[in-house]
Amino acid sequence: MKNNIISSIRLTIVMLILFSGAYTLIVWASSQLTTSHGNGDVIYFKGKKFYSNLGQKFTNDRYFNSRPSAVEYNAASSAGSNKGPSNPAYLASVQARIDTFIAHNPKIKKSEIPSDLVTASGSGLDPHISVTSALIQINRISKVRGISENALTTLISKQTEKPMAGLFGPERIHVLKLNIELDKMQ
Repeated sequence: MKNNIISSIRLTIVMLILFSGAYTLIVWASSQLTTSHGNGDVIYFKGKKFYSNLGQKFTNDRYFNSRPSAVEYNAASSAGSNKGPSNPAYLASVQARIDTFIAHNPKIKKSEIPSDLVTASGSGLDPHISVTSALIQINRISKVRGISENALTTLISKQTEKPMAGLFGPERIHVLKLNIELDKMQ
């Protein structure tokens, strides 16, 4: 019994040093290798500061809509809704998002709306949408801004991020960066 207690105490001390010291140091050191040195990617535009790794709320018809957030884009409470796909409250919120999208994009059918425009991500802070989600909004933005649909398609193409290392994940669009470039066009 005494040997088990002593071994447990030793293991606890080793794990405490390893996970509160060494692991923390490794994570900090690897963050220093990034371009932002672990401080997050900051974008300044028109005197405002934005963190590009956090989703931003865009609902104005002049902009590409962002992915919905279950936490209202509050980085302090990153989380999904934790409601299952059959939960009535969840289904009601998705239906409300669908109705809102169709009201602002009347030429789009319900079946054509990409899921990432009406469902929140797991973190509630995803700054990206699919390329399809950007393309489906072109007609609305073209009418509101008076920019040709071809110019908007070209903008989306330029802002499309390829999969990581060409292998991992789908192509995607960073909504904040896309909307900043959209503002620069005018």
